[in-house]
Amino acid sequence: WLLTFGFFGCGFHVALVGTHLPPSISDKGIGMDLFGRHISPAELGGWAIGLVGLFNIFGSVLWGWLGGQHKRKDMLTLLYLLRSLAFLTFLLLPLSAGSVLLFAATLGFLWLGTVPLTSGLVGFMFGPANMSMLYGIVFFSHQIGSFLGGWGGGRLFDLTGNYNAMWWISIGLGLFAALCHWPIREQPVRRLAPAPAE
Repeated sequence: WLLTFGFFGCGFHVALVGTHLPPSISDKGIGMDLFGRHISPAELGGWAIGLVGLFNIFGSVLWGWLGGQHKRKDMLTLLYLLRSLAFLTFLLLPLSAGSVLLFAATLGFLWLGTVPLTSGLVGFMFGPANMSMLYGIVFFSHQIGSFLGGWGGGRLFDLTGNYNAMWWISIGLGLFAALCHWPIREQPVRRLAPAPAE
């Protein structure tokens, strides 16, 4: 249950950033000049998502490796705390092309490192025979979070004219996910002994 609740926050973050970071950058009019070429705010949004994808490659591999060296639930707790810190830093730094690209690279590094850790934890605790079904349940929570991150970001923008509330909600959900993962007992569950044949 704790994994399921925590993974909700991951889905929220992924959909919010993937859907709303580029228009947020464009709305703020943040562009840049690079080697004599002007990068428009819309292009910078694309660059940001590209950096998320690039750094996601390294992050997924590293967090998966860390899950083999340390308790996965501790690595998940750390990852979600770092996500909250990344969102907070993005809000507190003056908005610029540099801060946008730094945020995108940082978040990319923390993007889907949750997947090898979460799926590995499900497999370790419940065994491979039950992993597909149980990880599917955990992932369902991720998808609900994704819906709310995507739809909620647009809805709150319509109501307020900006994305500020969604960034603060993202910080809160990162902290909530960290709190969910911290008390997990990372050990295989006890199996019921098979009933004797009659």
